[in-house]
Amino acid sequence: MRAFSLEGKLTAILVLCVVAATATGLAMQAWLDDAGFAVVATFALLLLPAVLLARRIAQPVAQLIRTLSGSVTAFRDGDFSFSISNRRRDELGDLVEAHNELGRVLREQRQNLFQRELLLDTVVQNTPDALVLVEPGGHVVYANLAARALLNGGRAMNGERFQSIVDEAPDEFARALAAGGDVLFGVALGHEDETFHLSQRGFKLQGRPHRMVLLRRMTRELSRQEVATWKKVIRVVSHELNNSLAPIRSLSHSGRELAQRGDIARLGIVFDTIEERARHLGDFIQGYAGFARLPLPQPARVEWQPFVDALARHSTFGIHGLLPGEPGRFDRAQVEQMLINLIKNAHEAGGPPAAVELGVELRGPELRLEVRDRGPGMSETVLAHALLPFYSTKRSGSGLGLALAREISEAHGGRIALANREGGGLVVTIVLPQPPR
Repeated sequence: MRAFSLEGKLTAILVLCVVAATATGLAMQAWLDDAGFAVVATFALLLLPAVLLARRIAQPVAQLIRTLSGSVTAFRDGDFSFSISNRRRDELGDLVEAHNELGRVLREQRQNLFQRELLLDTVVQNTPDALVLVEPGGHVVYANLAARALLNGGRAMNGERFQSIVDEAPDEFARALAAGGDVLFGVALGHEDETFHLSQRGFKLQGRPHRMVLLRRMTRELSRQEVATWKKVIRVVSHELNNSLAPIRSLSHSGRELAQRGDIARLGIVFDTIEERARHLGDFIQGYAGFARLPLPQPARVEWQPFVDALARHSTFGIHGLLPGEPGRFDRAQVEQMLINLIKNAHEAGGPPAAVELGVELRGPELRLEVRDRGPGMSETVLAHALLPFYSTKRSGSGLGLALAREISEAHGGRIALANREGGGLVVTIVLPQPPR
């Protein structure tokens, strides 16, 4: 508890000094009977005690300031164990208490930060993904256990030149690094082929640019995905085959019965139905075969009006905006088949047929093709899976239409995107790169 304030102490000392000086001056004047000489004598008599008193008052304050200065220097250097003994009960005592409390808080925060860093390092060191951090000079400043297992022959990598480690690694790793960004590549390790995903990111650490290289084994995950895809293919193909073969078997038996009874008139219906189911099954298998053996695109110059007229012979649609004055360059047959499927999907979405539109726009080095409708659109779940092969929300859908569109656009070096339209409906956007003009 504060007994006296610093201001009160100084005021009391100053009053006592004034009273002492006054009393001494009066005593000297009465003794010497000379006012001027009495003032000089009083000054000379009180000078040394005043200096000693000022030093006694200032010494603890000066010592405390020096101690605080040293403590602040220790804090700056990261040493928060410094604390100051406090016996004062004034404002300077409060300052010491605040300083000690600050040191305690900083110690706790550093301890918590150290524990979090220890936890993070434990997680990063034991993650199966290989992580390497490279400083601007090209030296490795951090590498986890998985990185040591894959690179540098299992030796520690900290302080090593990253390029030297890359030179010792397989050539596929060096090519993936040179490509930049996210890359999938395969490497023969031992007697097995391993697939890796490489990602590179740049960021600033303590104001300096660093590069993080992350390697992830994808062989097992890709194998699981491959098995899951094959299972789905088998289910879809089995379902479609059963849907066609079951009625064909039934109709074949019925046809035999009708032939034995001589009911020739009804045999035509049986044969027509068998032919229709066989044609459907053939189209289904042909669609899968076409998706599996899509040839490389052969880009060529395409004039827009004849191209749009050819599309219009397959289905009706409107043109959104104006056709570009300059021709496009792409594989006409593949893009035409892709747009036929997309326009057909737009009509099957359930919106007004007149609302189905095709938009064509040249934006610098890119060609944008948009197919719009005013159907119900898609939910977030369907949007996330619509481009996957064999995924379909239709009872009789093969799940290949949008997947084939994605395959064709990516084969051209482009991309495809689906989005719901404001006011209802869906827009499918295909972006294809165009050569410089």
